[in-house]
Formats: sequence, structure tokens, C-alpha cells
Amino acid sequence: MRTIVIGDIHGCCKALLSLLDAISPGTDDLLIFLGDYVDRGPDSKGVIETLIGLTSLTKAIFLQGNHEIMFRGALSGLDAAPWLELGGRPTLTSYGGTLDRVPSQHVSFLAACQAYFETESHIFVHANYDPALPMDEQSEFALYWEHLVERFPGPHVSGKLVFCGHTPQISGLVADYGHLVCVDTFCFGTGWLTAMDVFSRQTWQVNREGHLRRQSSIWGLLGRST
Repeated sequence: MRTIVIGDIHGCCKALLSLLDAISPGTDDLLIFLGDYVDRGPDSKGVIETLIGLTSLTKAIFLQGNHEIMFRGALSGLDAAPWLELGGRPTLTSYGGTLDRVPSQHVSFLAACQAYFETESHIFVHANYDPALPMDEQSEFALYWEHLVERFPGPHVSGKLVFCGHTPQISGLVADYGHLVCVDTFCFGTGWLTAMDVFSRQTWQVNREGHLRRQSSIWGLLGRST
């Protein structure tokens, strides 16, 4: 069984489909998605449909990102203007231009996304964490909103390796700090959508057009810059 973590998708459905094809997940694999499925990219609706369909093929954990929070707020009747300005316009377009067209199944999917996921050896979180606090005591700001450049955390008190997204690595390189690995590699921009086997560190990357990065390039990806 493989445990594979996947970074921020941001509406890049072509990238997601190609990445899943490259990974070819089996029924015993566990895929952990770090959130920010919607906004900025062209096909958030397609991304959500793909993720929902994936649950019949393999085991999957879906974390909530700050963009899911904003999308859910707009769906619940809150002022949509801030969400639209922060990347929501392409999402709205993908649903036909009105929130009334968002299927109830998609709303239920968004509501079911988790705040974090923790195993015996790893922690998975969308944005950031307070290293001194157990995960069930983390603030919402840390979990969903705080970038690594705002506050770079030390090793978690549990000693577990942490995987996160949210802070885009403009270089397109995975940022590996030893105790913390950031796999948001700027897919919606000029980078890649990244998946990594958390034990073997095998890495796959696909750009927003769905083109897989050459294997010879992947093995040199681990960087240490934000």
C-alpha cells in the first residue's frame, strides 16, 4: 500500500487527471489531498467531480483549504465579493456563472473535508501549524490561512513529519526542510501539480496543461526555498 500526498490543485483539472493517470492508484493505496481544490484555475467543477469519483477507486482523505472555506461561505449566503476577488471568478464560471448551479453533491463534498489528518508517523495539514500544540488544539488561522513565510514552524512536538500546501513554491520545486515538506508547487501559475509517496519519496509532477514532467527531472526536485 502506498500513501501519497497531493498538493494544491486550484481548478487545474487537466493536471489532476494526468497526475492520477501517472500514479495509477490501486484500491489499497491512500491518497491524501491537502486542500485548495477550487479557484484560480479554469475547471474547479471538473476537479470536484473527479475527486468525488475517485472515492470509488481508492482510499482518499480530503483536507479543507482556505479556498474551500471561502467557496462554502459564498454558497451559504455570505458576501461573495472577497471570494470572487481571491480567485473565485473562474470557479463560478466553471459552474455556469451562478452558485445556484453548484450540485448538492459538491456542497456535501466540501462540507465533509477535514481540518487535518494524522497518522502514527505523519501529519498532513493545508497551511501551517503551531509546533508546540497537538493538532486538535491548532487555530483555524494556522490550519487554513497562515503562510510559511509569515511564521516558519519548527519540528512538531510529536516528532512527526509534516506535509503541507498553501505556500506556493514559485520555483516549482518541493520545499523539504527535514521536519516539514511543502508540496504546493504553483500549478495554477507556471509550476506543477505535485504528488509524493511519503515513504519512498517517489514524486510525480504535471503542469496545468496535463504534461508529465520527465522522470529524470523529478528526482532532483527536493529544494529548500520558499
